[in-house]
Amino acid sequence: MISPGPTTPDEGKDEIPRAETRAGYVTLVGRPNAGKSTLMNALVGEHLSIVTPKAQTTWQRVTGILTTSKAQMVFLDTPGLLEPRDLLQRAMVHAAEEALAEADAILVVLDASTALDPPGLPWMAERLEGRPDVPLLVAVNKIDLVREEKKARVGYGVSQTLGGESFFVCARESGGIKELRDRLEDVLPPSPFLYPADDIAKDPVRFFVAEMIRETVYENYHQEIPYSVFAQIEEFRESEDPVYIQANLFVERKSQKGMLIGKKGAAIKSLGSKAREKIEGFLGRRVYLDLWIKVLPDWRRKRTHLRSLGFSVPDGEFQQ
Repeated sequence: MISPGPTTPDEGKDEIPRAETRAGYVTLVGRPNAGKSTLMNALVGEHLSIVTPKAQTTWQRVTGILTTSKAQMVFLDTPGLLEPRDLLQRAMVHAAEEALAEADAILVVLDASTALDPPGLPWMAERLEGRPDVPLLVAVNKIDLVREEKKARVGYGVSQTLGGESFFVCARESGGIKELRDRLEDVLPPSPFLYPADDIAKDPVRFFVAEMIRETVYENYHQEIPYSVFAQIEEFRESEDPVYIQANLFVERKSQKGMLIGKKGAAIKSLGSKAREKIEGFLGRRVYLDLWIKVLPDWRRKRTHLRSLGFSVPDGEFQQ
């Protein structure tokens, strides 16, 4: 904030006006694999949300903060909107719904290559019905994958079905990001900054470390394994050198534990080595990563297990 300076009866008319800042929450929503996490990382300029080629990698909302000279945008990256098939997916949708309720601006993220697929835009419009009366922007992502003809059809479909302002972006290459970021600055409400200006995230370090481990699981394993593993930090001793981190990897079945370990422990060693490199780059320090694999039977479908792992699970649905 800029101080208005002194005021006296003689100089009241020449008072320097207080510079107005804007701040608020920007909730990113969209279908799985639309590129929400890549887009938030591009907007903030930091790798905060995990990104893999597989769908449904975001399970809990991730907060990223971008502060400019005139605005502070607090981005909420959310799990993909879908029709839940188990209690974990219901918790994921619930996280997105909660973030929508907090939004000062909603940023819908669409995959340009699939936006017109049935049910496509009408399905998304239904999910946004009854939302707060806040500015709605639409980021049509992966625009590099479609021809100009389809780009025009997607743009028309978005304006007719969702309304709001549309921006064509390629989050992976940061294409169109500046224009979108500038507009987001303008639509947020007048407000002092909500967080210190040098903050880039709200979530604790332990959360990001656990997410880096889970991201590496997605990169190293296939089929059911990535969707059945949850990482949680048990110990984090940063007073030691190297930093000691013990992480628990929860799986649903004993057979999955064997797959994580691999023949003669080769798979888990590779996982630990790659995850440690990421964490060391994030912390800027040497790390000793101690991975423990624990079987938590059917944790994706058990309300008690999910809540113990930190998920917010609504009552009344998918009772076990």
